[in-house]
Amino acid sequence: MDHFYWLFDKECKQMGYEVIWFFPNESDHGEYNNLTIISAEDQSIEALFLKYITNTKIVFDVVITHFLELCTPFFKKIKTNFTCKVIAVDHNARPLNGYPLKKTVLKRIKGFLFSKHIDVFVAVSKYTTNLLVDDFGKQIKTKTVLVYNGINTGLFEKRTFRNFVHPTFLVASNLGYPKGIQDLIEAVSKLPENCMCKLKIDVYGTGNYEKQLEELVRKYNLEETFSFKGSRSNLFEIYNQYDYLLQPTHMECFSLSVLESLSANVPVITTSVGGNEEVIKNGENGFIFPPQDINRLSEILESVFIGKLRIIQDTSVLIEEQFSIQKMVKEHIALL
Repeated sequence: MDHFYWLFDKECKQMGYEVIWFFPNESDHGEYNNLTIISAEDQSIEALFLKYITNTKIVFDVVITHFLELCTPFFKKIKTNFTCKVIAVDHNARPLNGYPLKKTVLKRIKGFLFSKHIDVFVAVSKYTTNLLVDDFGKQIKTKTVLVYNGINTGLFEKRTFRNFVHPTFLVASNLGYPKGIQDLIEAVSKLPENCMCKLKIDVYGTGNYEKQLEELVRKYNLEETFSFKGSRSNLFEIYNQYDYLLQPTHMECFSLSVLESLSANVPVITTSVGGNEEVIKNGENGFIFPPQDINRLSEILESVFIGKLRIIQDTSVLIEEQFSIQKMVKEHIALL
């Protein structure tokens, strides 16, 4: 989201808006020095913002939230202080099997009580659009809009060729259980020996399930197949070193890593969760399989590895035309 924040700030200022950002902490990399940032440090963003408006008496015309819980008393407090437009962007992935009944009921109650204090709900995928209404009630349907996430396509170096036999693979993901990397390891363990011994998968990322994943790799004697590379800030220079991205995720809202990989002309093998199928067309720019279907993933891996399945087209064209950061910013600004 860094590039979105930077470009959105720049475009807003050119239109005469003064923009103040409330972040969990300070940041000075990239273009963050150009942003006016108030950092929360040891308090919540909501508490920081409410304290700030109480102390400064600044009057905001528009309040936009990203990555905050929706339909909470916070939004009522904003409307109590200002006659302003409130825009809430939903980036939250949903659990594979939905929320527990108690949480489902609680969300409906919150929607009934507090959705009236949000003027626009922004969904980042069609999938999210539908679930927002499911979560908070039909009363928000008419004020829910779709704005796809976008990326800075100019950053990504494109792969100029693709190995159709013995292709190379990467994973770029947080290494938490919901990302499904354990399913990938299980799927590889089911491959024929002649595939398994030649297959190479580099894993970029860190997370709270990393140790368990490494243990699973050792359990199946796959140390020669999987290589854990840690977190990298320059993935935009790395994608094009591989033939395919593997993303066996259990839950997703709208994946930036999918957009990034496709922008580098690297097809994606991923699950049907979230908004993945709004970008990935099975057999055209990647392959789709049901989440947690280890056998199907293993079949796809084997077929791709031996050249039986292959992606021919340049996957970057779709991203440049429909999922650019410029398009995303333009559509967000249109909501102001």
